[in-house]
Amino acid sequence: MSTYDLEELESVISEAQLRQRIAALGRQISHDYRGRVLHCVGVLENGFLFVADLVREITCDVRCQFVKPHVHEFYDRHVATTEIFFAPEVDVEGQHILLCEGILSTGQTTEFLLRTFQARGAASIAVCSLLDRHFDRRVYLDVAYCGFLVGPQRLAGFGLGTPTLNRNLPFIFASPEVPG
Repeated sequence: MSTYDLEELESVISEAQLRQRIAALGRQISHDYRGRVLHCVGVLENGFLFVADLVREITCDVRCQFVKPHVHEFYDRHVATTEIFFAPEVDVEGQHILLCEGILSTGQTTEFLLRTFQARGAASIAVCSLLDRHFDRRVYLDVAYCGFLVGPQRLAGFGLGTPTLNRNLPFIFASPEVPG
């Protein structure tokens, strides 16, 4: 159950806009990967609804997998170090990979996954993100497929949580606070 009165939420991206843009992304991806098997790797948790809707729009053969990154930051002699682990391990050797994110911000986790998949012998890798908060980027990323550019506001709905609530809403709204 949502902690918000749905009538009072400021919709940033409507359900109709999401459906229309995801359908367009699906058509473009289908065209670009025509005749190939596409391995869609969804990044949890923010990407699960986006990936579900996107793969239904893709007409070429698609295999779906999900990874869940775990970011661990620690300090050694006052130097911050970030380690990223992800599970489960994805067999990408010789495969065409579409790395799908619900929202891209700094890009550090995505860059790590891209480097890991390249090192494991992926035939090709493309990044697809429903939302791109590109002004937060700390690393360069080539985002092949982007749904919407978004600003700095905290967003929820359509797979995005606050932190765990409101993922079920069919639209994206600006969240005024972060409820439990």
